[in-house]
Formats: sequence, structure tokens, C-alpha cells
Amino acid sequence: MYVKMLRAALLTAAFGSLAGTALAADTPAKAAAPAAAPAAGSPAASAPAQAADDPVVARVNGKEIHRSEVLAEYSQLPAQTQQQIHLNEAYPRVLENLVTARLLTDAGYKDKLQDSKEVKTELKHAEERFVQQAYIRKQVDSRMNEALLKKKYDEMVKAMPAEDEVRARHILVKTKEEADALIKQIQGGADFAKLASEQQIDKNSAASAGDLGYFTKGDMVAPFADAAFAMKPGEVSKTPVKTDFGWHVIKVEDRRKRQAPPFEQVKGQVAQAEAQDLAAQVVEELRKGAKVEAFDITGKQAISLTPPPAAAKPAAPAKQ
Repeated sequence: MYVKMLRAALLTAAFGSLAGTALAADTPAKAAAPAAAPAAGSPAASAPAQAADDPVVARVNGKEIHRSEVLAEYSQLPAQTQQQIHLNEAYPRVLENLVTARLLTDAGYKDKLQDSKEVKTELKHAEERFVQQAYIRKQVDSRMNEALLKKKYDEMVKAMPAEDEVRARHILVKTKEEADALIKQIQGGADFAKLASEQQIDKNSAASAGDLGYFTKGDMVAPFADAAFAMKPGEVSKTPVKTDFGWHVIKVEDRRKRQAPPFEQVKGQVAQAEAQDLAAQVVEELRKGAKVEAFDITGKQAISLTPPPAAAKPAAPAKQ
């Protein structure tokens, strides 16, 4: 299965839509990989020699393929594929893909397809897209600053709904009888945290003595959330709580209003939101300074274009 998935992913990376259908069922789409190194005589053929720590891993009709090219090709695979198939396992397939790409590239240059109208049109379109992206990046980078980011952070925090949070511990067992016995022990003076650290089913929370941290009502399954949010700090559930995971004994440690994550913790998310706003601002400015004439699909009747909608209001920053 993994071999088929890797092959499909590699084909998609190398040839885009030609193999898109093959990959769709297994992995999310991702941008195509950079083109293989061009044949002799092409503009990039005179690139500097590879570094000494970048060994040759293949030769195709005398032309070298270096390790860095394999790493670059592998990095273009969908994240899911990379998680399931380690580089060492994927290496032969990735290298095979590069060899195929080199053969096709050389054959295409030999046929002078780089001079064809089709290729020149595609290159022009690609150049325009890159120029658009570069212009947006340049404008966004020139306008982005710490003050803007902090202002955006404050706006996002202000937009956060004032939700209640509960901090609770729990012990999860398989049967109601086990849960009843635990409640009886706790009511008799047994230490909840000690019992929680000994639980066998939820070993992750056992490592923290059953502590689940702070959570909102929507973070937990309904029966658990309903029980926890009906309790006061220091209170232990008087009856076991049944969920699809088993039977829970719950102890509420604290209640509070949801806290915004620190600025530094979510700075990346804030920057993404601000970049979207700045990009929309750049486009709006260009539109205002341009004379745009638009016509219907026949090219005869003038029509009015609706500018792209403003970027959607960003969600509150999430804790990471």
C-alpha cells in the first residue's frame, strides 16, 4: 500500500494533474515539485558546482543527480506521506522519479520544445504568477511590523467569546462497579491524584495524576462536559459518568473565564492573519488606482465587476 501511495505522490509532485486522480484517495494535494535540473544549453545549466558534502547519487547519460535533489524532491511530498514513509524507505522511488524527470527533460530539450509556443506560453503564465506572489510578499513584508501584530493580536483576543473553563482530573475505568468503588474510596479519604496516577486505561492522563488541564464545555464529549461544568471546585462526582470511552470519576479543581494565549505563543498565527489583511489592502489600493473595463462573455456588453470580498475576520488565536 505504501509503495503505491509513494509512487502516486511522486508522480503528482513531478507531473501535477497528470497523476492527481491517483493520489487524491490517499493524500492531500500539494504544490508540484521544482523542475528537474535542465539539460546542457539551458539557462540554468551553468549553475555553481555542488558542495563537497552533496554527493552524486546517480548519473543519467553522464549528467549528475545529487543528494540535495533527492532531499528537495522528498520534501515536496505531502506531509502525510512523509510521516508514513521515511526517507530511507522512499529513497529508491524518489531517485527513480528524478531519473525519469531527467530523461524527459533531456528529451524535451533535444526536441527543442523549450522554443515551442506551448512551453513559452506556460512559462509566461508561470512567470506572471511568480511576479504576482513576489509583489504581494514584498508589499506585505514592507508593511508588517511588531506594532501591527500586537494590534491584530488585541483585536483577535477582543473577539474571543467569554467562555467558562474548568480544570479537572479524572479516572477512567471499564465498569460502573469499578467507578463506584473508587468514589467510595475517595469519600473515605483516599487521595484522588494518587488513584488517578494508577489508572490503567488513560495512561496519558495517569502520567499527570489525571489532570486534564483547562477546557471549555465544547472541548469534551457531552456527558463528561455536562457533569464537570455542573460541579464546583474541589467537588468529586457523586456518581460515575458514562461516555463511549468508559466510566469516569471526575474531580473539578478550578473554574475560570477562558484565558487568551500569550502573544509570543501565537505570534505565527497572528502574522498569518495580518498578512491576509495586508494583501487585501494591497489589491484594494491597486484597484483604486486602475482603470478597469469589463465586458460580458460575448465581449460586447459592459458589466460591473464586484471586487473580491475583504478577508474574513480571523478566528481567535488558538493555544498551541
